[in-house]
Amino acid sequence: MIVTRGNKKADAAEVPELLDVRAVAEIFSCSQRFVIKMADQGVIPRPLKIGRLRRWSRRAIAQWAETQATAGGARS
Repeated sequence: MIVTRGNKKADAAEVPELLDVRAVAEIFSCSQRFVIKMADQGVIPRPLKIGRLRRWSRRAIAQWAETQATAGGARS
């Protein structure tokens, strides 16, 4: 799997397991503020909180996105 970030390509092995709000916003093509709002409302997986930092599991975000794609974006 190849992941692109801007003009830079990285192998999957170089992609961190924990994503910050900026990375999640890039994945969903939305603002960082919207990511926080979706997490607070329980729309997307809740982040791990490490002090004041929020980090999402790359696997949890990918699985959630996949279920949304297969469900046609419907929320249960």
